[in-house]
Amino acid sequence: MSEKKPKNIFVAGPISPVKIGEDIAHHQKKTQIGAHSIFMGQVRADQLENGEVVAIEYTAHEAMALTQMHEIREEIFAQYPLTCLHITHSLGLVGVGEICLFVFASSVHRHEAIKACEVVVERIKKELPIWGKEIFANEGHQWKENRP
Repeated sequence: MSEKKPKNIFVAGPISPVKIGEDIAHHQKKTQIGAHSIFMGQVRADQLENGEVVAIEYTAHEAMALTQMHEIREEIFAQYPLTCLHITHSLGLVGVGEICLFVFASSVHRHEAIKACEVVVERIKKELPIWGKEIFANEGHQWKENRP
């Protein structure tokens, strides 16, 4: 593992479309890149047994999550020939329709970018100590279970 300091992946509240646009636009000058793969997780208005979801409140063991994400990043860069990998995850309240996870992988060729992006998303969901509390329209709540 490299001696680089773990990057902060967290933002308070929803991930703004402006931030996403700026991240994408910044890469236009990197002309060795031939492909980008982007995943954006959005809060759904699920109709569950306990009510309609109107938001998710995300919490995390931040220090542990950042350390684990750093290790995942290092493994992904060792496995795939990426040019860039950006990860942003929300903390706090995110309403339905808003973006809570943004993964942006870049490489010379599309296959590597697509596969790396998919692997990163799956590993975030399975390995990072990040939890979501679904908030219902009726003011109730329940802890979210990650679904495939």
